[in-house]
Amino acid sequence: MQKPHPNGSAQTGATHDAVDAVWRIESAKLIAGLTRIVRDVGLAEELAGDALVAALEQWPESGVPKKPAAWLMATAKHRAIDWFRRDKRFERKHEQLIRDLEIRQALAEPDHGDPFGEDIDDDLLRLVFIACHPVLPFEARVALTLRLVGGLTTEEIARAFLVPASTIAQRIVRAKRTLSEARVPFETPQGPERAARLSSVLEVIYLIFNEGYSATAGDDWMRPALCEDALRLGRILSALTPDEPEVHGLVALMEIQASRVHARTGASGQAVPLLEQDRGRWNHLLVRRGLAALQRAEALGTTLGPYALQASIAACHARAGSAQETDWERIVALYDALAQLTPSPIVELNRAVAVAMAFGPAAGLEITDALVEEPSLRNYPYLPAARGDFLAKLGRFAEARAEFERAASLTRNGRERELLLHRAAEAGRTKS
Repeated sequence: MQKPHPNGSAQTGATHDAVDAVWRIESAKLIAGLTRIVRDVGLAEELAGDALVAALEQWPESGVPKKPAAWLMATAKHRAIDWFRRDKRFERKHEQLIRDLEIRQALAEPDHGDPFGEDIDDDLLRLVFIACHPVLPFEARVALTLRLVGGLTTEEIARAFLVPASTIAQRIVRAKRTLSEARVPFETPQGPERAARLSSVLEVIYLIFNEGYSATAGDDWMRPALCEDALRLGRILSALTPDEPEVHGLVALMEIQASRVHARTGASGQAVPLLEQDRGRWNHLLVRRGLAALQRAEALGTTLGPYALQASIAACHARAGSAQETDWERIVALYDALAQLTPSPIVELNRAVAVAMAFGPAAGLEITDALVEEPSLRNYPYLPAARGDFLAKLGRFAEARAEFERAASLTRNGRERELLLHRAAEAGRTKS
């Protein structure tokens, strides 16, 4: 289902804008409520899409209803009744007949107050867990989450990740088919399964945020809209799971990182690294929100999880008036804790940067020297970029230039490449 582009009169265009706004706000609730009724996320999205098309056709003539969300749900329910009446296969088996009766009873319930019913929070949480179900490949989880929970169109998701719309469409279709064939229940998992599934949900949301914060490829340094989508998903999840410290930890991390978005680019769109940013341009409202979310995470758990630890690192930067005032030794200690909890070459690389700031570039270079042969970092541009920075600070400019040039050759982001080549040229102009 895709949203038609507004056309025609100015009034029609304004109505289409209103439909689009309602859809952005209500689509996740609509699909979640319908999934509870029909027990099939693919069918639920199709019914929601039918209601959206009906709104685009009828609202320009009839006007936007006083309760647009209730209108969309009622329309989708009528479409569901028609669908079940047409589907003769539905009545072939006794179990399906029982299910049909249950569905008809649910569909017959009148709308009072909230058009989505009293269980909307539960429905939304179930929808999040379905969209991020581990039975799906990771890329499919990302696409389905942005589609169902984020309300983005196929084209919007494709633009964000620089892939053809047909690729995203195929991922979504296959994901819905996989969920249907696997008979994934519309329920919130409990116990160990809940913890495992929540980890998948957080991973998906943070990947979406990171792709917006540091675009993997293309000509833009960032895609702020993706950061906003991820933040919205995180805030929804934190409201639905108020007792999960790592959810608040992730929200804290994203809020604080998002606070730097406007300072991460210069006047001509060039990339500005963290240590060179004008901290006066940071969004201090987002900083305060992030610190508050971190405080909630700390209050809920005796030990910090990976996201809360990363948020604590971000908080060290947020609290410092300048790069020089940053408590780098505390950041090193936090990275030490993170490395013990979730050891990885990338964590070790980030720790090397903090060590270099706290104890000198030679100490950081020693750590990165041990990572040079790490297979997973062979094509990772940030390893030679970090080494180039350490070498330049040590006065080894020829080696630094080679590292910056290697990093530039590895990145697929145009703005990042410009920054690295600029660093290489600077090193080349300076004599060892």
